[in-house]
Amino acid sequence: MAAKFYIPSVNVLGKDAVDDAIGDIKTLGFQRALIVTDKPLVEIGLVGQVAEKLGAAGIVTTIFDGVQPNPTCGNVEAGLELLRSNDCDFVVSLGGGSPHDCAKGIALVATNGGSIKDYEGLDMSAKPQLPLVAINTTAGTASEMTRFCIITDEARHIKMAIVDKHTTPILSVNDPELMLAKPAGLTAATGMDALTHAIEAYVSIAANPITDACAIKAIELIKANLIEAVDNGQNIDARDQMAYAQFLAGMAFNNASLGYVHAMAHQLGGFYDLPHGVCNALLLPHVQQYNAQVAAPRLKDVAKAMGVDVSAMSDEQGATAAIEAIKTLATAVKIPENLTKLGVKAKDIPTLADNALKDACGFTNPKQATHAEICQIFTNAL
Repeated sequence: MAAKFYIPSVNVLGKDAVDDAIGDIKTLGFQRALIVTDKPLVEIGLVGQVAEKLGAAGIVTTIFDGVQPNPTCGNVEAGLELLRSNDCDFVVSLGGGSPHDCAKGIALVATNGGSIKDYEGLDMSAKPQLPLVAINTTAGTASEMTRFCIITDEARHIKMAIVDKHTTPILSVNDPELMLAKPAGLTAATGMDALTHAIEAYVSIAANPITDACAIKAIELIKANLIEAVDNGQNIDARDQMAYAQFLAGMAFNNASLGYVHAMAHQLGGFYDLPHGVCNALLLPHVQQYNAQVAAPRLKDVAKAMGVDVSAMSDEQGATAAIEAIKTLATAVKIPENLTKLGVKAKDIPTLADNALKDACGFTNPKQATHAEICQIFTNAL
């Protein structure tokens, strides 16, 4: 069976990547940009700096800074209105996963019409989105280079998984200098998000040799650099290596997809408005404990990538070692102990499980679960 591999056509990584990318953007011939971002990045002056660079290249910019940490359908509609009223011919997303996802929603509806709710699921759009340039400021979500778009439906209190080849940006930018000012907690959460991407892609039923190579290298880089990036946020080398790690993890899951960690974390984010990376980090060991029933050899590979000597271990022992290594790393970067610390209630678990089983990310999990099994995984994480 043929496999498809999705990635932006141009990707700029490393120090001074933003300045380099401005030349690429100018060459594309666009004239009016909608910059999709959030207020904190405006307040620290980063948005103004990028707008100034675009202006020097002859591009007029309009700023939409109304993106919430878990972007909503309302955010997409508000940004779309601003895009249309200013006759923008392309979109620039600046930030982490939230601005990138919101920008994808805006760009997709701009060309396809209707509401972003119409595109929940797999490849529901008919036309490519308005051209999107994604400038990343965190090392975690990889949304700057994927076809995944996660938008919260505030009416249903769920996160919609929009997986669509038409949401892939045309240009992604990862400049570690934009990541230096990020606080330790955000660095930890986004780093664990990237680890989750890599591990879920590696155990996915849609994995292939290309995604495997990307996933394993991402895990190795995260193990080697995340703690340093959290403890010493001004270490640009650690930031640079984490940017490469999250990009590799993105290459993996963008093509092998994900699993129940994301399917379940999306529900926590939509229901309680919780940070996505932290939810992933807390669920990751519990879902892999479930997956070890069928994916122990693959989890043993994960343990090796995380620095464990697995040479004398059975597959089952290797899987257990991987789960312990995940927990150890999460503790080292100060992820909360359990979902109870985040305010998750046992009474809500049946509803959370109902919605998780409908999430497209779960379709490639190595073992399909019953409602009762999903409930038990949530309970184990409380």
